[in-house]
Amino acid sequence: MTTDVSSLPGIGTTPHTVGPLVDAQAQLASAVATLDYEPGLHALLASPRREMTVSIPLRRDDGSVEVLTGHRVQHNVSRGPAKGGVRYSPQVDLDEVRALAMWMTWKCALIDVPYGGAKGGITVDPRRYSRPEIERLTRRYTSEILPIIGPDKDIPAPDIGTDEQTMAWMMDTFSVSSGYTVPGVVTGKPVSLGGSLGRASATSAGVVHIALAALEHVGITAARATAAVQGFGKVGADAALFLTEAGVKVVSVSDQYGAVHRADGLDIRALQDHVAVIGSVVGFPGAETIPGEQLLVLEVDLLVPAAVEGVLTGANAHEVRARVVVEGANGPTTAEADRVLTEAGVLVVPDILANAGGVVVSYFEWVQSNQAYWWSRQEVDHRLEHRMLSAWHHLLDVASARGLTLREAATVTAVERVADAHRTRGLYP
Repeated sequence: MTTDVSSLPGIGTTPHTVGPLVDAQAQLASAVATLDYEPGLHALLASPRREMTVSIPLRRDDGSVEVLTGHRVQHNVSRGPAKGGVRYSPQVDLDEVRALAMWMTWKCALIDVPYGGAKGGITVDPRRYSRPEIERLTRRYTSEILPIIGPDKDIPAPDIGTDEQTMAWMMDTFSVSSGYTVPGVVTGKPVSLGGSLGRASATSAGVVHIALAALEHVGITAARATAAVQGFGKVGADAALFLTEAGVKVVSVSDQYGAVHRADGLDIRALQDHVAVIGSVVGFPGAETIPGEQLLVLEVDLLVPAAVEGVLTGANAHEVRARVVVEGANGPTTAEADRVLTEAGVLVVPDILANAGGVVVSYFEWVQSNQAYWWSRQEVDHRLEHRMLSAWHHLLDVASARGLTLREAATVTAVERVADAHRTRGLYP
């Protein structure tokens, strides 16, 4: 279905003509058309429930003051408190955060955890700041969004440029303001502060559960499969390792500096050690260094884009030779690329399922924090695999029954669940 995105709710007021928000709104519009929802319900589903943009004055280590900008968007809370990561990146802007918050709504609904969607971020390159400066900006950002977050309101988590230490600072700032310790205000925090075992690698583990299932679906066993992983950060590095441990031959990985390739497969543990010392995959002994964009069009069975949004576009999608694309990142495939890949017979597993492992174990962590009772790693891993594969099989059934692509089926399923929750609750006068 072709949609005139300029007429979609929320699009007419944005200064951007292309980008993740346009794609997110177009996906919603397609689902609304399939479900035959009325314009009022469409507008409600398209519009963020709450947005907050804040100024973050930061005193630098040299005594100077710099003012940064942060955002927090709560897209929908019909199914429960808002949930979503906090990203520190120079590319953060309000439209990006709006799109990511919407995708979080659908992700939580699709995987059937009782959350709505949110997202936040600061427009900043964290590599240019010292650790004390990052702590100060994190605490100031947290204090500015304090009125709209909380364990029953909105629960932040790590994302690009943030980690468990960031979450510890956020938890402490919120707790000091509350006058008592509130471990459930964030997830992805250190285990010593009430974090969950398995949370750090949960997104990667979920990606691999789905990737192996998708390969099996198209008749390729793990032992015969080759893969390329774009991005070697907190998602891509562990995804590459888990794929290798499952028997998949990972022949190429990349980061922001370039890519490495080895036809016989890369030693991922040795590559992780190399990155820890050098700071990049580039120059890994025994592997060929290639341009990062070349990884996306290698002849492999499985491609895992696991870095940022918008890397598969109309300009390069026709060159993709992978049989299966599993979206480890949020929004890595543009709408135009999605059409090209579908027409070429490539199976694309959408981000709102593929990378949902993080929010699944975040939910587990939230439950454990609220109950002050912690599960074993084995329990967490087992529950994660069950959730991911149950959602996968349900998605296949919906796609088959309705004649939809996996992305269309995922969005339709999620939108329908959110709309049903809204209708059941009713509209407050």
